[in-house]
Amino acid sequence: MIRFLLRRFVTMCVTLLIISALVFFIIKLPPGDFLTNQIAELRAQGESASVAKAEFLIKQYGLDRPVWEQYMVWVGFMPGQNGFSGLLQGDWGWSFEYDRPVMEVVGDALWLTLLVNFAVVIFIHLVSIPIAIYSATRQYSLGDYIATFIGYIGLATPSFLLALILLYYMNRWFGVSIGGLYDAQYAGQPWTWPKIQSLLTHLIVPTLVIGLGGTAAMIRRMRANLLDELGKQYYVTAKAKGLTARKALLKYPFRMSLNPFISDIGNLLPHLVSGSVLVSLVLSLPTVGPILLSALKTQDQFLAGFILMFVAILTVVGMLVSDLLLAWLDPRIRMGGGR
Repeated sequence: MIRFLLRRFVTMCVTLLIISALVFFIIKLPPGDFLTNQIAELRAQGESASVAKAEFLIKQYGLDRPVWEQYMVWVGFMPGQNGFSGLLQGDWGWSFEYDRPVMEVVGDALWLTLLVNFAVVIFIHLVSIPIAIYSATRQYSLGDYIATFIGYIGLATPSFLLALILLYYMNRWFGVSIGGLYDAQYAGQPWTWPKIQSLLTHLIVPTLVIGLGGTAAMIRRMRANLLDELGKQYYVTAKAKGLTARKALLKYPFRMSLNPFISDIGNLLPHLVSGSVLVSLVLSLPTVGPILLSALKTQDQFLAGFILMFVAILTVVGMLVSDLLLAWLDPRIRMGGGR
């Protein structure tokens, strides 16, 4: 196991290094960047002090160097100027659009994004697994048809459209604004118990909106997997040997049907981050999705690069977790081809 973990850790580091290079060079592909465009506007306006500051930032972060040297400075393989040390040393760079360090721009947004995604994952599994088990064990019943119909509705409804509908009718019928993750009075305030209560209350709607599509898809996949496992001989034999239908179901077919979902953990979290951008914009959620969209539009390279690397880290860590859970859940899986 230690050898496996070490091998996977080295693979993760190499993967992240390749992803960092792809992210940086793709961001640099369009001509110009935020600072050079800003300098051109400031010079046209005759603001010499602001131009001097922008040129200072260009020197500090090596934006006047070749692209490959800029990448080496950003990662931390080459020293920057005026104390900039790069990602490997924990220096995430400067957001030119917000005129603040990247750490300050994404500080609360990072953990709020993780909180929303964690709530969505819990919601998807708590809702979809019981419905899928009921639907598979009572195939072609009224409950199965209802679950299938709800699943199709969930798959066909765009998340941002559902968010707009909820925003409108919650305000019209109940006079309640469901935008954001806490009441406006707590914006910029330190975290207190009333602010946490407001956060938990506002978390219900984005969890429902973002998780609806994933819940519907998981119900359909889990139902199909269970129906496939329930028709196999080992399940029939288990019941023939005296196991109750419930115990035989949970001990064998249910465990085997979980394999595809555990293997998808690595894709689930980054998909939720990228797939919830429109919902975050509609509901005014202070997550990294809207910040990433704005950074890409303005070519704020350090801010966009860090958020994309954050998503990449979620992916590779999720892949490692899914591999470990699969090895624990399914005894048929052997690491490294061992006997």
